[in-house]
Amino acid sequence: MQFAQRPQHTPSKVVAIGGGTGLSMLLRGLKEYDLDLTAIVTVADDGGSSGRLRDELEMLPPGDIRNVLVSLADTEPLLEKLLQHRFNRGKNLSGHSIGNLLLAALQEITGDFKSAIREMSRVLAVRGQVIPVAEEPVQLVAKMKDGRIIQGESSIPKANGVIQKVFIKPQEIEATPEAIKAIQSADMIIVGPGSLYTSVLPALLVNGIAAEVSAASAPKVFICNVMTQPGETDRYSAYDHVKSIYNHVGHGLFDTIICHEGKVPETITKKYDAQGAEPVELQIEKLKRLGLEVIAEDLSISHTYFRHDSKKVSRLILKLLANRSEQIQGEVVIQTSSTEHS
Repeated sequence: MQFAQRPQHTPSKVVAIGGGTGLSMLLRGLKEYDLDLTAIVTVADDGGSSGRLRDELEMLPPGDIRNVLVSLADTEPLLEKLLQHRFNRGKNLSGHSIGNLLLAALQEITGDFKSAIREMSRVLAVRGQVIPVAEEPVQLVAKMKDGRIIQGESSIPKANGVIQKVFIKPQEIEATPEAIKAIQSADMIIVGPGSLYTSVLPALLVNGIAAEVSAASAPKVFICNVMTQPGETDRYSAYDHVKSIYNHVGHGLFDTIICHEGKVPETITKKYDAQGAEPVELQIEKLKRLGLEVIAEDLSISHTYFRHDSKKVSRLILKLLANRSEQIQGEVVIQTSSTEHS
C-alpha cells in the first residue's frame, strides 16, 4: 500500500509500548514505511540471560531492548543472526546472547544504559528510537486469585493459577523523560501485542506512562493477541484483555482495538490445544460498549505458530494514520473557512 506524499512531508510520529516478541513483530513491519518510530520497552525481565546480567552487573535487563533494536535495524541478515545468537555451552556463557553481552559491554564503555542503546542503534542503523520505560529495573509481582503472591516476571506464567492483579516494585519508579516526551508528541500511540501481564502491563504501570497516554490527543490503539497464553490469559477474550488493562491503569486508555478475525488452521489448533492455548474470542459488542472502535480483520500468518503478520498489521496502521491525517486536514480547512467569514 502506498500513500501520496504531501508537500513539506513530515513523517508521522508513532510510539509503540510493550516488550517481547509482539513489539518486535510490530516494529519489523512499521520500519519499512516513512515513519518516525519510537519504541518504549519494558524493563521487568528477570529470567534467562537478561536476568543474570541484570543481577550480576546491576543493569537494566537487555533482552527486550536487544530484540527491538534488531527488529528496527537496517543491516545484513548475518549481523542480525549474530546478535541473536545464544551460546549453548560453557558454564558462564551458556544461555547468553551476543546482543545482550554487547549491550552490557557498551554500558560499561559509555557509562550508562541509554548511551549504550544509542551507540548500538548507530552501529545497526536503527530506523527509530528505542527507549527503556524506566532508568532502573523493576520487579513484577502478581497477586493470584487463590491469594498467593508470585515474585518475578519469569515466575508468574509458571504459577499455575489465575492472575488477579500485577504491580511493580518499586511502585514509585518514574518513567524516563524521553518516554514521556515521545508520548506527548506522538501522532499515534500503539500498545501491544504481547504478553498481557508480563510485557504490556509492566510498561503501563510505570509512573507517568498510562497518565500521559490517557491525556494524549493522538489516536490510542491496542493490538490484541491472536491466541491466549497459558498461565496468563487462559480463556481470555479481547474484551477481557482490555478490561484487565483498565482495571490496572484506569478506563478509557484506548479509542481503537485491532483484533484478528479468521479461522485458525486445524493443524495449528491441535498444537496449541496441547499447550493449553486457544484463539482469542472477540466479543465485539462488549468492546463497543467500552467506547472502542473495533477493527477485526485477518491479520495472521501461520507456519509453525499462529501469529500476527507484521506486514498486514503495518498496512492497517498506515491506513489509520492516513485517515487521521485526512481528518486533521479537514478540521484545518473548516477552521480556516470559519475564520475568513468571521
